[in-house]
Amino acid sequence: MPAGASITVIFDGVCNLCDIVVRYLHRFDTRGQFQYLSFQSDEGAALLQRHGVTGPPDTVYVLTHSGQLLIEDRAIIYLFARLGALHKLLSLLIQCVPPSVRRALYQWVSRNRYRVFGRLARDK
Repeated sequence: MPAGASITVIFDGVCNLCDIVVRYLHRFDTRGQFQYLSFQSDEGAALLQRHGVTGPPDTVYVLTHSGQLLIEDRAIIYLFARLGALHKLLSLLIQCVPPSVRRALYQWVSRNRYRVFGRLARDK
């Protein structure tokens, strides 16, 4: 874990879109506050299980510095807000979209991520 990292991002390690998002977050996380785990890794799977995720993971999960587990659009909003600057503004704009609409959009992208973006050739 990077020094000072207190937020854990648990993502689909075989999803191209997820990989792009993680690389983007890493690039703009100038304070080193995020650590990243794929949910295919032993550590990621164990962490999700400790937080009550029992079925196959199918979204991004964010464990906040206070121990709260966020999913889907709420996780993305939180991450952008933590990046600061223009990302914080983007998180505020996303919050202007009605929750049912942004959740439905997030879930559609999540369900179709392999078909649209493909898979990486690694398993952890």
